[in-house]
Amino acid sequence: MLRRAGSMVMGLVLATLGGCAAMSADECRTADWREQGIRDALAGYERTRLQDVRKACAEAGVMPDETQYWQGWQRGIAQFCTPANGLSWGRQGGRYANSCPPELEQGFLPRYQLGYRAWQAEQDVNRLRNEQTSKERDLSKAKDDGERRRLRRDLSDLDWRLRSARDTLDRAEWAVRQSM
Repeated sequence: MLRRAGSMVMGLVLATLGGCAAMSADECRTADWREQGIRDALAGYERTRLQDVRKACAEAGVMPDETQYWQGWQRGIAQFCTPANGLSWGRQGGRYANSCPPELEQGFLPRYQLGYRAWQAEQDVNRLRNEQTSKERDLSKAKDDGERRRLRRDLSDLDWRLRSARDTLDRAEWAVRQSM
């Protein structure tokens, strides 16, 4: 059930993150303000998000129903700020904007940090793999012995750094598994 709830939360979050502006004029005119509050909270936005929504909607001549918005935001933030979602959010590389109230953050934040460390370690491994592939390609095209020697040294160094990065990733993933 927890996994299903986490999937639902992430699905809503991903659907919400499509655009940069708080809301379009059409969205402002047709908004269900309670649902908008839920969506914004599930996307991890801070309470100050309503200011952005007000500004975007003022340009469309629309005033948000703040009571409905806050009711939705409170419901959504309670779903967002769970330990399970913290881990999932961090593992997917989501940025945390300090949106959780203190009483919920104490469960969310440690799990988010575990997940985010694992995500960062995975990014490091991927970056080093890409760098290694690029150097190998350069080595296959190298024209002189000096350049080939330099590229082999670079590859040797990359190999060591990649082993170290994989170890870091293994430790981070182990910590994630231990937290479940």
